[in-house]
Amino acid sequence: MAEVVIVGDREEAGELAAGAIRSLITRRRDAVLGLATGSTPLPVYAALARTLREDPLDVSAVRGFALDEYVGLPAGHPESYRAVITREVVEPLGLDPSLVHVPGDGSDSIETAGEDYERAIVAAGGIDLQILGIGSTGHIGFNEPGSSFASLTRIKTLTERTRQDNARFFDSLDEVPRHCLTQGLGTILRARHLVLLAFGEGKAEAIAAAVEGPLTASQPGSAIQLHPHVTVLIDEAAASRLQNADYYRYTWENRPSWQTL
Repeated sequence: MAEVVIVGDREEAGELAAGAIRSLITRRRDAVLGLATGSTPLPVYAALARTLREDPLDVSAVRGFALDEYVGLPAGHPESYRAVITREVVEPLGLDPSLVHVPGDGSDSIETAGEDYERAIVAAGGIDLQILGIGSTGHIGFNEPGSSFASLTRIKTLTERTRQDNARFFDSLDEVPRHCLTQGLGTILRARHLVLLAFGEGKAEAIAAAVEGPLTASQPGSAIQLHPHVTVLIDEAAASRLQNADYYRYTWENRPSWQTL
């Protein structure tokens, strides 16, 4: 069962996740982070950047792998996930840009980009901590409903619902790409620790399906039930459809004194 932590707001969730990342880097100087984009993980990156300013930690050897990337955006487009990762993660945290990768890096062909990315992750020793959000369709990464739990990094076609959800980052829906490169569910499940964040009533149904619903490809987020070390950080609104919310609150409040994320 995933460890579900219901917090007061997204800032509290960001602080908890940032603490877990900082602890990881302290234990392993060359830690490998799986980096999600979008608005959901921003409190994590902001909290971690603040702690690094207040209490510096050597992050020069930290490596990162983005969860996904759009296909078809021109180089340097501000909403490419390369640009987003640079702007929101690499620069605020002071990471070495050469150690942070997005799908498609260094690939001669889009057709082999997924396989190339898988090899790069394996060569790095695998991802230690993967940050995740979840879409209103239940997708994690860009693994839309119907994605195989064994899937690896590959090209996917985005649903119209996902394109509409992401249109807020573009001038119009027409500018949102129809295709992406994304880590597969199988890739995500190989990470040693998954930290899934969700906020707001709009994510409540997807969270309930991921945490308590049946294991089904129709709800890609339910794949987290297969993983031995998952932390789900959600606010009260996102937790509103969980049947066992009281139990999750009780277990977090009564955790052993030594237990951390």
